Amino acid sequence: MTDFTSLPDLAVRTLGGSVIAASDESFAEKENLLNPWKPAFQPETFGPKGQLYDGWETARRRTPGHDWALIRLGLPGQIHGIVVDTAWFKGNYPPHASVEACFADGYPAPAELEAADWVEIVPKSPLKGDTAHSMTSANTARVFTHVRLNMFPDGGIARLRVHGRVVPDPAYLTGLTVDLAALENGARVLDCSDRFYSSPDNMLFPGLARTQAEGWETARRRDNGNDWAEIALAAPGTIELAELDTTNLKFNAPAEAQLTATTSGGERTVILPRTRLQPDTRHRFRLKTPEVAKVRLDIHPDGGLARLRLWGPLNATVEQALTTHWNTHIHQ
Repeated sequence: MTDFTSLPDLAVRTLGGSVIAASDESFAEKENLLNPWKPAFQPETFGPKGQLYDGWETARRRTPGHDWALIRLGLPGQIHGIVVDTAWFKGNYPPHASVEACFADGYPAPAELEAADWVEIVPKSPLKGDTAHSMTSANTARVFTHVRLNMFPDGGIARLRVHGRVVPDPAYLTGLTVDLAALENGARVLDCSDRFYSSPDNMLFPGLARTQAEGWETARRRDNGNDWAEIALAAPGTIELAELDTTNLKFNAPAEAQLTATTSGGERTVILPRTRLQPDTRHRFRLKTPEVAKVRLDIHPDGGLARLRLWGPLNATVEQALTTHWNTHIHQ
């Protein structure tokens, strides 16, 4: 895997991604492409259409052309790389694939996207069976909202991962109190001490965690230190409400947590002192902070957190900067 795989998967179902159309899905459903879990397989498990696959599989093509799937990204952003995974497809994978991307405002239907300005971000490339193929994007500057996966001529692909940086639409941020730590608003994890069981990015996902696997969980510490994660906020802002959610973490929640903020000028200040946490609980704390750009979460000594929410307003200067950034990168 290449470095871009550390960036969020903009297409994954848990972030709102959807396969909105496909040329064919005779053997296995197109929706499987965006499942968040690793592809599974049980041999000699047959349904009325043949062997069951946790992926997308089309019929054997007997006419010219190729198969395709149209995906609406869960979050708009700059695409840095693609993973086309043919896991478990060994005699029925496509020999080649390519990926195109476009930006489309609003909520267009599949037919309306035909007239969009499609850009090839991964050229037609050879594939192997039962392999995760990492492919860098040819355009990392422009913001995209949709991708089209083309496979030549037919076959099966288990997963499509679209890794990149979220670029939020300022129309849903300006003039509002927003979650400055939300991935969908442009926040991201810069670094962390440990991601043994799951990624700290999970803390910034939308919605509530359904299981402990949908949060961040570290290994058990056997020293005198503590685990931590550093988060770049969606934009500089003042935090008025913090939520530390240990839902589903019943025997592995941290004993305590602390929040330390970094201002735009580089000054560090503790905004939530080391505070006791309870298992399987949403903790909410009213705060009053200076304008901050980053937050460090320290958990003592280890454990997990389902969600981190940091609510606050943006100032007029920041809102204008977000609007300028958005307008610049949708027209690259």
